[in-house]
Amino acid sequence: MTGLVQRLIPEFEVWKRRYPAGFEGSLSIPALRRIQEERGYIADEDIADLTAYLGVPRTQIDEVVAFYTQFTRKPLGTHHIQVCHNVSCSMRGAEGLVKHLSARLGIKPGETTTDRQFTLTTVECLASCGTAPMMMVGDAFFENLTPASVDALLTELKGSTS
Repeated sequence: MTGLVQRLIPEFEVWKRRYPAGFEGSLSIPALRRIQEERGYIADEDIADLTAYLGVPRTQIDEVVAFYTQFTRKPLGTHHIQVCHNVSCSMRGAEGLVKHLSARLGIKPGETTTDRQFTLTTVECLASCGTAPMMMVGDAFFENLTPASVDALLTELKGSTS
């Protein structure tokens, strides 16, 4: 084992003490969050190394990464825009906002701009149904969105990366 996971093992060992023996697999989510925080995404080598460290089947780690939208297997842009497209957001215009963002950024959901500044994704639910439509940029929530408010936010984000 080499690389990022090897370097993070001292942190993982501290966390591991919080779990009863035999439940090492429960460390997969916090470990994956830390790996992604450090690298920006989860690489194949990270999954292999984490599998070896935790002593769990690779499918267990693969399933966690695939299930949770917070994890990504490829590098993201500086600003990760996640638009909720669940029922409440869809009924209040999420699809129109996705089309608007796609047109403004020149990318489709799942893509990253050529300058690596923006990645656009759609997600199933961000738990803000009462203030739909909404999206997250990084860890920040933006609610009751309109094309105009999205444009203002994009202008602000573009200014913060120049």
